[in-house]
Amino acid sequence: MDTKQQTYLLTLNIRRYDPETKHSWVQVYQIEAGRIQRFVDLFKIINKEKDPTLAWNSSCEHGQCGTCSVKVNGKPLLACELLVQNAVADFNTTTFSIEPLDISPVVRDLIIDVEKAYERLDAVKPYIIEPKPLNRNNKAHSISPKRLDQYINATRCINCFCCASACISSHRNFLGPNAMLAAIIRMMDPRETNKKDRKKMIYSEQGVYRCHTSRACSFVCPKEIDVAHFIALAKAGHFQDNNK
Repeated sequence: MDTKQQTYLLTLNIRRYDPETKHSWVQVYQIEAGRIQRFVDLFKIINKEKDPTLAWNSSCEHGQCGTCSVKVNGKPLLACELLVQNAVADFNTTTFSIEPLDISPVVRDLIIDVEKAYERLDAVKPYIIEPKPLNRNNKAHSISPKRLDQYINATRCINCFCCASACISSHRNFLGPNAMLAAIIRMMDPRETNKKDRKKMIYSEQGVYRCHTSRACSFVCPKEIDVAHFIALAKAGHFQDNNK
């Protein structure tokens, strides 16, 4: 297959859902697309030229908000980051099955109930619960360069829920890799003093021990965060000691 060709004739098999009739079906669209067009661009072409009723989510379209997450040929990813030429090369096909993430009820077509998905994330309290006060002579909390690099890497998560969708652990019994990462981030945060509640959540019945270590979360992360590594550290008891 010549990846240098200017256009591709694509077949998109898109999962549709009508909330009024509760009817779900796969609709086929054929589109001629350029090499560097993104999948969000393909959705726009469908809306403009073929079917204005197709519903999908998007906001920043720069890989920072996570709202355009979908599954393409079974892989969760950001539609705004997937170029046509890369999709053809990576999947070795010009036919793509596109469906919504399966972590939350579908609202319409490719749109899921994001608020429902965020309930798992909210459960770990992904904010500072009890901030550590600054010493009189300090202007900022100190953190070692090694810990800072690790901390910054983890905080690049945009909560696109791709990792949660790829996770092979039960969505019912496991809060999810991104929720665990959010809790672990606060365990590394020198400003957080409430480590006790953090550890209760991380090592709870819905916490890290539900992880099956498939590393699917790291494989699909658009920000290339090794989510599985942080979860493995927690499973090994790395965060049982507040000083680590």
